[in-house]
Amino acid sequence: QVQLMESGGGLVQAGGSLRLSCAASGSIFSINGMSWYRQAPGKQRELVAAHTNGGFTNYADSVKGRFTISRDSGKNTAYLQMSNVKPEDTAVYYCNAVILLTPWVSPREYWGQGTQVTVSS
Repeated sequence: QVQLMESGGGLVQAGGSLRLSCAASGSIFSINGMSWYRQAPGKQRELVAAHTNGGFTNYADSVKGRFTISRDSGKNTAYLQMSNVKPEDTAVYYCNAVILLTPWVSPREYWGQGTQVTVSS
């Protein structure tokens, strides 16, 4: 079975930095893409940053220039470097991955359990 394990969340002051990690483990043939989403209290889950196999990245307008997504394909791990964080970045951050278990089945989407990021003003 595939698992996504996030780490790196915590409490940080506004203007500070934090790095989140997401490690995928299990019987994985390939990973088509990895992304980070977040959900603040009372709000819908939203895409923060995405990274495709071709190396293309996509960011929410609210984090452009402050957050950077990267991947270590050899380790099946994605990172989210968060800089100049703001109180409005406070949310549970979720890792998402589109994973191919074998070459003969369609890729599936997997989610991590989430990691809390709290930014104090």
